[in-house]
Amino acid sequence: MMKEEAKEFMKNYATFVDGVTSTASKDTDAFVDRVKELQEQGVDVSRLLTASEGLSAEAGEFTEIPKKILFQGKPYDEDNVFHMKRELGDIMWYWMQACIALNLDPVDVIEENVRKLEARWEGGSFDVFLSENRKEGDL
Repeated sequence: MMKEEAKEFMKNYATFVDGVTSTASKDTDAFVDRVKELQEQGVDVSRLLTASEGLSAEAGEFTEIPKKILFQGKPYDEDNVFHMKRELGDIMWYWMQACIALNLDPVDVIEENVRKLEARWEGGSFDVFLSENRKEGDL
């Protein structure tokens, strides 16, 4: 692709992306209105947003460590295990924020996860076929 064709392609892609982006995602006033609407419905928007942003960020920080160990020669040692432990603690902090925001009992969240996985992995063992061919409604 020539440089001018690439520029035109990117311009068209930007137009496409803008067209398939929600109003609340690209207009601050619409976003604020949506936040107010959700708050009126009883949603703890600040805590939910804190949880979702934090989980994403901390998962990335955790992932960075094994990536460097596996692909970049960083040592698997006590310091890096401790670093991963600390990042897992941060993930748990944000996970608890989500539980609080959603008014969920953390134990119930874990129990539901167990029920979901037990239904998915009949017999209690991983199965490649089942991992790629889930039952309807299995998210």
